[in-house]
Amino acid sequence: MSTGRGGGPGGGRGGERLRVEWSPGSDTLTGICHCGAQHTAGDPVEIWAWLLAHPEHPAS
Repeated sequence: MSTGRGGGPGGGRGGERLRVEWSPGSDTLTGICHCGAQHTAGDPVEIWAWLLAHPEHPAS
C-alpha cells in the first residue's frame, strides 16, 4: 500500500511517497519513508505513526 502525502490521487507534495510492505507468511510490516528511512513492526498503527512523524522519526 502506498499513499501520496498531502493530496489526492496525484501523489501529494513533490512526489513524497510513504510505503508499507507486508512480508508474506508473517505479521511483519515494513514502513518506508520518502527520505529512505525504514521501520519494521507487527502493528500497522505503529508503522503509520512512525511514517507520519517525518522528519522527527528516527532513521532505523
